[in-house]
Amino acid sequence: MQMDYESLLKRGMSRIPEKAIKSSKYETPQTESNVIGAKTVVYNFKDVAAKLNRDPNHLLKFMVRELATSGVLEDARASLHGRFMKESLDELVVRYIKAYVLCTSCNKPDTKLLREDRMTFIVCEVCGAKNPAKTLV
Repeated sequence: MQMDYESLLKRGMSRIPEKAIKSSKYETPQTESNVIGAKTVVYNFKDVAAKLNRDPNHLLKFMVRELATSGVLEDARASLHGRFMKESLDELVVRYIKAYVLCTSCNKPDTKLLREDRMTFIVCEVCGAKNPAKTLV
């Protein structure tokens, strides 16, 4: 069975997921925060987590660990004990994206976290890669 280049190319392109073909400009979500006394309130915390396609509790756990403080989730916002500038919170979101959102193989943000036994994996919905992620203690 002899196939020409064009038919092989069409067959190969038809098997690539649509997300891999689309090249959308991914924007990092920005936090909206305010310092009130000794607390910092992030008003759009759940929106940021939703844009990253992650559980807000996982993002909060990461931020609390990195800031060495305590925090609590209240409705759509998060309260962190301590005074933190917006720029440092945005930098934490960028670090979270690099560690837990972007695929290490194709660098696309279309991933999900999958927990198997005691390991957490970042599974890419575009290229199908499955890479281990650091476990948050």
